[in-house]
Amino acid sequence: MQEPDVTVIVPALNEHATIAEVVDRLLALKLNSQVVVVDDGSTDDTAAILASYGDRITVVTNDSPSGKGMAVRRGIAHAHGKVVVVQDADLEYSPEEIPRLVQPILDGLYGVVYGTRFSKGMHPSMALPNKLVNVMLRWTVRILYGRKLTDEATCYKAFRRDLLDDMELQCQRFEFCPEVTAKAIRMGEHIHEEPISYEPRSKEAGKKIRWTDAPEAFWTLLKYRFWRPH
Repeated sequence: MQEPDVTVIVPALNEHATIAEVVDRLLALKLNSQVVVVDDGSTDDTAAILASYGDRITVVTNDSPSGKGMAVRRGIAHAHGKVVVVQDADLEYSPEEIPRLVQPILDGLYGVVYGTRFSKGMHPSMALPNKLVNVMLRWTVRILYGRKLTDEATCYKAFRRDLLDDMELQCQRFEFCPEVTAKAIRMGEHIHEEPISYEPRSKEAGKKIRWTDAPEAFWTLLKYRFWRPH
C-alpha cells in the first residue's frame, strides 16, 4: 500500500456539530493523504460520527480529555505521511487551503510552513485580549529568537514528519504551538508563512483556548530558548 504524502491530524473534543464537515472536506482534498482524528475524551456524539467513516480515517481515542498538545502527540505516533499538518475540528480554518500549505514542503523548499491569519492585519471579529496576546507572542519570538513571524499561534502548522520526530515534544495543552515554534527555530529551520483565511469562533460556540493560556505560551518560548536537538 502506498504511503501517504500528507497526514492531517485533527484533535477533537466534543465537536459533534462540525466534525463531520471537517472530515468530509479533508477527505475531498486532492491529496494523497491520511486523516488521523484524535477523539480526546468526547462525551457527545463525536465518537459515533467518527465511527461511521470506517477505515477511511484513522481514529485514536483517549478515555478522558488529555489536552490538545497530548492529542497531537498521539496523532503523530500514528502518522505515516512525509508531511504532518494540524487541523482544528471546528471551522475557523478552511481545509481547502491545506494543499497550498504543504506543497512547499513536498517540493523540498521548506521543512516548516505556517498558515498566517494576519498577513493583512488582525481579524475584526477576534476578541481584543486575543489580539493583544497574538501581538505579544509575535514580539516574544522576535526578541528571543530573532525571527519575524506574523502568526506564531496559528493552528495551521505543517512539518516534515522527521522534524517532528526529532523534537521530542513534551506539550500537554495549547503550549504545542510555542514548543514547536521554538524547537523548529533551534533546529535551524526557516518557518515559511503562507496567508490563509480565518473565521474566529466564540467561546459560546465552543472555542476552548483562552487568553489566560497566554502565560504558559510565553513560558514555553522562554524555556526552549536554549534547547538543542539530540
